[in-house]
Amino acid sequence: MQIDKEILKKVELIRIMTRQRVTSIFAGEFESAFKGEGLEFEEVREYQPGDEIRSIDWNVTARTGYPHIKRYRQERELSIYFLVDVSPSGAFGSRGKSRSEVAAEIVSVLSFSASQNNDRTGLLLFSDQTELFIPPSKGMTHTMHMVRDLLSFKPDGKKTSIASALDYLGRVAHRRSIVFLLSDYYDPGFYDQLKVTAQKHEIVSLYLYDPIEKCLPDGGLMSFSDSETGKTITLDTSDKRVRAAYELRFKNRLELLRRTFSKYNCDFLELDIAEEYIKSLSKFFIQREKRR
Repeated sequence: MQIDKEILKKVELIRIMTRQRVTSIFAGEFESAFKGEGLEFEEVREYQPGDEIRSIDWNVTARTGYPHIKRYRQERELSIYFLVDVSPSGAFGSRGKSRSEVAAEIVSVLSFSASQNNDRTGLLLFSDQTELFIPPSKGMTHTMHMVRDLLSFKPDGKKTSIASALDYLGRVAHRRSIVFLLSDYYDPGFYDQLKVTAQKHEIVSLYLYDPIEKCLPDGGLMSFSDSETGKTITLDTSDKRVRAAYELRFKNRLELLRRTFSKYNCDFLELDIAEEYIKSLSKFFIQREKRR
C-alpha cells in the first residue's frame, strides 16, 4: 500500500509526541490502572506452615506421602484491543484536528504505555463492517504500524455498526482482554452486543466529540450535513431556543451513553477533541486504580 508523505510526517510527529507524553506524564499510571488478572502456574512444592490449605494438591500429596501445594503467580501480560470507529464522521473536526487524527494519537499513547509494561496491543477498525484487524503484538514498531494504518485508512462502509465490531472481537479475542472503544457513538443499536462483550472483556469507552456537537455558536443561518446519511439541515443559530434545544439534545444523548455503559460495568470517558486529552486520561487512570 502506497503511503502519502503527509501521513508519514504525521506518524513521525505522533511517535515523537508519544514518547514525550508517556515518559513525562503517565509514569506508571497505566500499569497501575490495568493489572493482569489471570493466574499462571508456577510450581508444586512441599507445604509450609502458613500456606493456604486450599492450595494443597491432593494428588501429589497422595503420591509422595507429604503435603504439597500448587503455587500460581499473577499473569501480568495483558492483551489490549483498540476498536476505532472509522466511519465518515471521523473526518470531522471544527478546530484543527479531526476525530480520526485524535483517535490515532490516543491509540499511539495508550499502545506505547502498554508496550512499556510488556503488554500486547491490537487494532480493529470498523464502520458498518469490520474494515481492518491487526492482531495483538508488542513494540513501538507495531504501535506505529497501527497508527499509520489508522491515519491512512479509507473505509468502504458509510455508516456505523458498533455491534458488528464487538461481535468480531468476540470471535478473535479468546482470553479476557482490555478493550478501548473509540467512537462518536452515532449508533443506537449496539447495547445488546455491549452486554455480551462486557461479560467477557473489560471495556473502556472513549467518547470523542467535537465542541460544535455540544454547543452551537451564535452565527446566524448555518447548514449541517450528516456525512453518514447525506442529509443536510439548516439551523438559525442566532435563535437562543434553537441553541438551547441543540444543547439539551447533546446532554440527553450523553446521559444515555453514561447510563448504558455504567449498567454493564464499563468505564466511560468523554473527550473533547479540541482539548488536551492527556490530563483527562491520566486522571482517569488514577481514579480507576483507586476503584480496584
